[in-house]
Amino acid sequence: MKKIRIKNDFFMSNLSEIKFILGPCQIESRQHAFDICDEIYKLSKRLNFSFIFKSSYDKANRTSYKSKRGVGIEKGLDILSEIKQKYDCPVTSDIHDLSQCELVKEHLDLIQIPAFLCRQTDLIVEAGKTMLPLNIKKGQFLSPWDVPNIIQKVLSTGNKNLLLTERGTVFGYNNLVSDMRSLPIMKKTGFPVVFDATHSVQLPGGKGNASNGQYEFVSVLAKAAVTTGISGIFLETHDNPIKAPSDGSNMVPLKDLGNLIQSLKLYDNLSKSEDFN
Repeated sequence: MKKIRIKNDFFMSNLSEIKFILGPCQIESRQHAFDICDEIYKLSKRLNFSFIFKSSYDKANRTSYKSKRGVGIEKGLDILSEIKQKYDCPVTSDIHDLSQCELVKEHLDLIQIPAFLCRQTDLIVEAGKTMLPLNIKKGQFLSPWDVPNIIQKVLSTGNKNLLLTERGTVFGYNNLVSDMRSLPIMKKTGFPVVFDATHSVQLPGGKGNASNGQYEFVSVLAKAAVTTGISGIFLETHDNPIKAPSDGSNMVPLKDLGNLIQSLKLYDNLSKSEDFN
């Protein structure tokens, strides 16, 4: 099993203690991003877990052209850099075209490739050339045995720092389903596997001009995923999901995040114990 270094002594592996990728869906403002990260940081100290702060500077994949997309790349990267410096945590955000690779490499510790773009060869290769770790989300339209093709694109650049994220599969119109078999299948690649528990309960386009979601199933899916012995859980969180400009229906309310993480740590300890295996 590969051990991927994200930043300094922050490593991810399917064999090591579970890590968390946490934050609001998009950067709504500098103050809001700092407020959310501050609460996550306090929780991490109290519950003893490590996290990567995630928030998107631009939500380019939206149902409607009128949907809010975030603060933009320049302002967003500045905010993420400030957060990284203040809280000494790795930061990540998603990119959408080749030109962004050069801009983000001085700010991010981990580049995220959105699920819809996981087959965009030029984008993946250009991101790989930055030599930063990449987190590639498996597209809702791909099988887990298609993932090695993505891996080869990254390895062609000489970059071996890769995370693979499962985020559900299209199941009819406006619906996703999580096939937990994909996690052990993807683990066979040796690369760290992450389960995106909040986007997995998304109902794409479920509101007609926006996506809907089923937050009530986040905990169930996250716990199931952790029992397979993976490296990380991705959870978007918000202080007031109802008023969030994107993905509010599937984000974890910040007030509930601590209890969920505490449960997931227990499941992780069990799944990686010698007695369990």
